[in-house]
Amino acid sequence: MAKKYEVNSTEGEFQAGSDSKVLKNLLGITTEAEINEVESILLVQLYQHLFDETQPQLNSLTVADINEWHRKWLGNIYEWAGTARSVNMRKGSFDFASARQISNLLDHFEKSLLSKFDDLSNTSEESLIHFLAKVHVEFILIHPFREGNGRIARLLLDVIADKTGFALLNYDLWDENKAFYFKAIQAGVAGDYQHMERLISDVLTLKSAS
Repeated sequence: MAKKYEVNSTEGEFQAGSDSKVLKNLLGITTEAEINEVESILLVQLYQHLFDETQPQLNSLTVADINEWHRKWLGNIYEWAGTARSVNMRKGSFDFASARQISNLLDHFEKSLLSKFDDLSNTSEESLIHFLAKVHVEFILIHPFREGNGRIARLLLDVIADKTGFALLNYDLWDENKAFYFKAIQAGVAGDYQHMERLISDVLTLKSAS
């Protein structure tokens, strides 16, 4: 079985006894099935916490917030949870952002995109779709964490959708069309977000219609 990612540093350690299929973790888990189950359970708990109606409404969104989500989700599994990766990563022949560039890229991501969070309530649906597509693509291209980038990227979309009166997105369609999804990410390297906009528009639903 091919590894999910390839890294170019000895920091990409795997759990002993896992046949290089499970990242080194605090729980000593050695099977993909168990680590996936634990991560999924903890992600549900994070969602329940963030979307609890008793939680105060977010009026701003920062990279620090995203780091904290990651830490709350995976902090009991990985010692590096909530911090930017220090290894380079690629999927197949596609390279994500260089680890040494992540800090600068996240700073730009926050200033150019996340800083607009509080003004989104009054934006049109068309503009929102473009914004969500750009946020998702750019976050995935940065790939700031060693693990869990896709799920945090989806959580980020859900937080924005909820802020603007839409339901949490149903990503089943994306999962069923993974090849198209990955091509949409790759197109974003050249600033082409139309394919991701199509994916976003297909799963964006008003709360009243969900």
